[in-house]
Amino acid sequence: MTHRVGFRCDAGVASGVGHLMRCVALAEELCGRGAEVLFLGDVAESAWAESQLRQRAFPLCPAPSEPRALAELVGVLGLDAVVLDSYVLAPGTGAALRAAGTAVLAIVDGDPLGQEADLYLDQNLGAELRPFPHQPAAYGPWGGRLAGARYVLLRDSVLLMRGTSRRRPARPEGPLVLCFFGGTDSAGVAPAWAGALRATGLPFRATVVSPVPFEVDGPITVIAPTDRLPGLMAEANLVITAAGSAVWELLHLGVPTALSWVADNQLIGYEALVGGELAAGLGPVPDAAAVGVLARLLADPAAREEYGRRGAGLIDGRGRERVADALLALL
Repeated sequence: MTHRVGFRCDAGVASGVGHLMRCVALAEELCGRGAEVLFLGDVAESAWAESQLRQRAFPLCPAPSEPRALAELVGVLGLDAVVLDSYVLAPGTGAALRAAGTAVLAIVDGDPLGQEADLYLDQNLGAELRPFPHQPAAYGPWGGRLAGARYVLLRDSVLLMRGTSRRRPARPEGPLVLCFFGGTDSAGVAPAWAGALRATGLPFRATVVSPVPFEVDGPITVIAPTDRLPGLMAEANLVITAAGSAVWELLHLGVPTALSWVADNQLIGYEALVGGELAAGLGPVPDAAAVGVLARLLADPAAREEYGRRGAGLIDGRGRERVADALLALL
């Protein structure tokens, strides 16, 4: 029997693309098992996000915001399950889908925001150790909740990079730095962090990913969001980014990382990663303290590589297999 699974998520300038990319990773796994997938939502604000679905031939359908209307659409489409990944869905969305006989997986970051589901996924580091403020609606061999690093969702393009790191010792012109803040830089912070790199006064070469071009002096190249990001990660001596879903990709690849945060929901991951010394902490803004951290990392290859070493192996790349197992067991 071929199962049909829908993914209810959005992507855009304001919301970023992290929700979409982790759903894409799970969709790739399900497709590999013969399931049919369909995305329900709006990604019109981001040409790059649209291209991610188009390249994989994942259909995209506009989705109503009202829960009962969404449940009716899901019935018309013949979906067996729906994955919810959004902070702005009406709290009754999961309940309406379940009442219509559709299995629901909710991907959350800590608080499920009142969303009812048969199965919850929280892939944040240490999530399995934190109390869960919602009782799962159904129990299987996974207890209704998948939590922690064992369940991190990684895309095919990242998994293919494992073991192929092309990172080289820093050259006289300095270490190679990659700076990005999701597929849309929704907070518009890339220019400020490029300035922080310049403020260190140390040699480096940097690639900064930004959907909005900007001019900056020095050895910095600004590029648009790109499908080459996993390869750029693998080449970098240091990555500067926010504590979003891309962090798990960097940990899987063992790339030295310095973290900021641009949204409140990223603070949980930031504190866990920095507190566990798996990444360097820059704080929320590129102030003098952050410039000092960057200067230390640029000047000290051993300090950089220690962060990469600690992170490597934490994310084994099989999280999406485990999540797919649990989701398909509901059907």
